[in-house]
Amino acid sequence: MIPPGLMISAPASGTGKTTLMLGLLAAFRAQGVNVQPFKSGPDYIDPAFHTAASGRASFNVDSWSMDLNSINGLVGNAAGADLILAEGSMGLFDGVAIPGACGNGASADISAHMGWPVVLVLDVSGAAQSVAATALGFKMMRPDVELAGVVLNRVASPRHDALVRVGMKAAGITVLGSLPRRKEIEMPERHLGLVQAGEQENLPEILAEAAAFIAENVDLDALRAAAKGKLQDAPPPAKVIPPGNRIALAQDDAFAFVYPHLLAGWRAAGAEVLPFSPLADQAPDASADVCWLPGGYPELHAGKLAAAQTFRAGINAFAQTKRVHGECGGYMAMGAGLVDKDGAHHQMAGLLGVETSFAKRKFHLGYRKASLKAAIPGYAAATNLRGHEFHYATILAEPDAPLAEVTDSNDLVVPETGSMRQFDGGGCATGTFFHMISEG
Repeated sequence: MIPPGLMISAPASGTGKTTLMLGLLAAFRAQGVNVQPFKSGPDYIDPAFHTAASGRASFNVDSWSMDLNSINGLVGNAAGADLILAEGSMGLFDGVAIPGACGNGASADISAHMGWPVVLVLDVSGAAQSVAATALGFKMMRPDVELAGVVLNRVASPRHDALVRVGMKAAGITVLGSLPRRKEIEMPERHLGLVQAGEQENLPEILAEAAAFIAENVDLDALRAAAKGKLQDAPPPAKVIPPGNRIALAQDDAFAFVYPHLLAGWRAAGAEVLPFSPLADQAPDASADVCWLPGGYPELHAGKLAAAQTFRAGINAFAQTKRVHGECGGYMAMGAGLVDKDGAHHQMAGLLGVETSFAKRKFHLGYRKASLKAAIPGYAAATNLRGHEFHYATILAEPDAPLAEVTDSNDLVVPETGSMRQFDGGGCATGTFFHMISEG
């Protein structure tokens, strides 16, 4: 059976969704409640923190890049849990202009599809009764999205709390919690967002602090009682095509951004994943039939990667007869060179001619659709893929044969096509700046 769920959302980013989400996961876990987390939208970092807080693997669900059957299949991972909590992205109704697979990418789509009522986190600093007008607007915006209640954040004093509650009562809005103004959970930021969960040395202490804070200031019983859901039985998971039978997967602090549903799908299809660490100067396993370099932070480790001679020689030897594919940071690491934020040039693997620079950052963000001009591991030429791009690299050169025709969510052409290069021994190197989410 699939348990009932809630969508943790807000009017905008930066209002406290992650604080509440992690605190709820950790607090319920301390009570012995088995909670299945999800993340709405394309995000690599939050699911790892969800997993650390809940003890269960967290999965991304996204209405622009996934069809409803795929989303239902992923929600099937909640079978056996007591409760589902999904963390939204940006504001509840924020998405792209042109709908995709089954929506525009807004967290509200997932709430409506799954029947998960919304717990709305409201930053009440600088206002009192007026905040109820915001909550009322969110309650009325989409009739297919139910508002379970609100959690007030950054409350200045008991008097402030009382005034906000007067407005909420008049508007018929349930207050599920009130978080006093205080320093939020400390997780150091870097240029692409938060430090990864695996790098956070004091994560257990942070989660314990968050659990205590949320348990003290949120009505956990009322919040859990508000959970609902349309999906009753676990549907079969959507099939994911693995890139090979034995996949050499780069995995370390420089290459950590793999969507959990893809890894789970590869393994469910019978593929064996063989991790290796370029930062530890390890080469891909020669017995693998494909090598996959995911995204991450190669620019923060460019000097170490440039000095990793065993890795560079090993992946070049591998590519002569087999297939190597890279996404975003992995693509950059496959290129000819990378310029770090200080302007220093570092030699990369040289499988492709792409060169990137972080000395002068350029923001690349958004959904991507790609029609493959050439095959990549697991997908033939002419396959249509959906994905997401998020990086700050300036592209200095992309001289190899274009891999795909790429457009954004508005069907506008994206100049970064990805690259492909064939080798005399029959191998091939391919790479894209976007991370694949699904076929379609």
